[in-house]
Amino acid sequence: MQDKRSHHPGLTTVHVTQGLLRAQVIKTKLEGADIPVLLDYESAGPVIGITVDGLGEVHILVPVRYADEARALIENEYENETE
Repeated sequence: MQDKRSHHPGLTTVHVTQGLLRAQVIKTKLEGADIPVLLDYESAGPVIGITVDGLGEVHILVPVRYADEARALIENEYENETE
């Protein structure tokens, strides 16, 4: 994923996932590595349970200086799931 700057100064999107539950799992993993995380999502999705047309998308943002480390941890998590 390319280094996409967000509308949150100093933060960048390191991953986009479908659904808040999956995003919370990734957030916990990153915070366990002392990486601060912000989840950015449309509030209507979780409230009414709609996960289509972008409403279920959750953007995982971290400070720019942690972006490479965060991406590596997320990639490692996905590799472990497929084994």
